[in-house]
Amino acid sequence: MQIARTIEEVSRGPLYGGPLGLVPTMGYLHEGHLSLVRRARADSNKVVVTVFVNPTQFGPSEDFAKYPRDEARDIALLEQEDVDVVFLPRVDEIFPPGFNRWVDVEGPLAQRLEGEYRPGHFRGVATAVSRLLEIVQPDRAYFGQKDAQQLLVVRKLVSDMGLAVEIVGCPIVREVDGLAMSSRNVYLSPSERQVALSLPRALSLAARLVEFEGERDPQAVIDCAAEVIRGEPALHLEYLTVADAATLSDITVLDRPALLLAAVRIGTTRLIDNWLLSPQ
Repeated sequence: MQIARTIEEVSRGPLYGGPLGLVPTMGYLHEGHLSLVRRARADSNKVVVTVFVNPTQFGPSEDFAKYPRDEARDIALLEQEDVDVVFLPRVDEIFPPGFNRWVDVEGPLAQRLEGEYRPGHFRGVATAVSRLLEIVQPDRAYFGQKDAQQLLVVRKLVSDMGLAVEIVGCPIVREVDGLAMSSRNVYLSPSERQVALSLPRALSLAARLVEFEGERDPQAVIDCAAEVIRGEPALHLEYLTVADAATLSDITVLDRPALLLAAVRIGTTRLIDNWLLSPQ
């Protein structure tokens, strides 16, 4: 496995001879990340994983400085997954001095939900992702469904820019207790971890209304999930909504695939999660 820290080293890497898969991460890898790597390995002749904590997608009061990092552990995990190249760039390698080629994804897809609560977040995501796609030039890039809005924004970015890369979405990987895997879960104390379980419990309960009881009113689904979340005083609900699974636009009746999306705070920790609603 090659470890690259510069664009030049990536360009000299063993990346030719068949489909190339890219897995962009911010490191502190868990089974959710590794599921993307395994999917890329199954689909591709060569696999590149990037580990880059992107400062431009964090707000001024967010957790960039304390975001969990463990480079040696990440490298060891990726070596076990038969990755070809791990790209560990410095910030000034991705955003060199004088960099001024920012990518804005405009419109309601990027302005609501995470876009509303984290102004500038998707500008940072889109710019960093476009840079990584430009550097690696993969045939496919793999993103997790846990960050559902990010996945849709990246797909829109690739479509708008006419990039020759397929964006592959992969299912959420959950802990045994149901909590969606996230690098930020490490922030939770044992008691906060128990509180956090109310989030996936609320989403799964609301999904059952749709899939097993035939509920087609989005507001009834939202109300069901909200009751569970608000029943836990330590959970602060930021947003909870049902939206079209392809566009994130509001819907008035559940007559097509939709997403139930939520963001909550537990103390100083912010968690997001979502559940695919499949009215059949």
